Amino acid sequence: MPNHLSFLGIIHTIISVIAIIVAVVALFRYGKISSENGIGKLYIILTIITCLTGFPIMRTGQPTAGHALGVIILVILPIAIYARSIRFFGRAADYIQIILMSLTLFFSMIPATVESLTRLPISQPLASGPDSPLVKMWLGIWFVLYIVGTIYQVVKLRNSKKATGGTVNFG
Repeated sequence: MPNHLSFLGIIHTIISVIAIIVAVVALFRYGKISSENGIGKLYIILTIITCLTGFPIMRTGQPTAGHALGVIILVILPIAIYARSIRFFGRAADYIQIILMSLTLFFSMIPATVESLTRLPISQPLASGPDSPLVKMWLGIWFVLYIVGTIYQVVKLRNSKKATGGTVNFG
């Protein structure tokens, strides 16, 4: 059956779904994904595990765009986590942190969407492949949500900095 998941694939999928749920909870609870609170740290750990467990999974026998996204996420995460410590970012560090943490979630949604729509329901998947109009539509929705959500977070941070004279509480 073409939709069969290996044991590693099942573990990877469970961890990735939990990571996405944790990120959504962080966004609703704190208005951002922050490495400075427990839920943000959990998201980071689960996202790293998701990326690492995804590398050996190769449905086509070779690396895919999902593997490349895993590498990109693993490069972006430490930059996002330590953005406030990187002098080069200066006053923009808090904004960069928000943008990059949200970007890791957006990038995680790409393979999650493609894999879900091309595998489910098992008897007759909704999409035939990554170029399917349904997949493209959902990726467009995620992109719009990323842009709108990031703008909201940046505006909220800017207003918070104005109200507190430049200090920010990351919850």
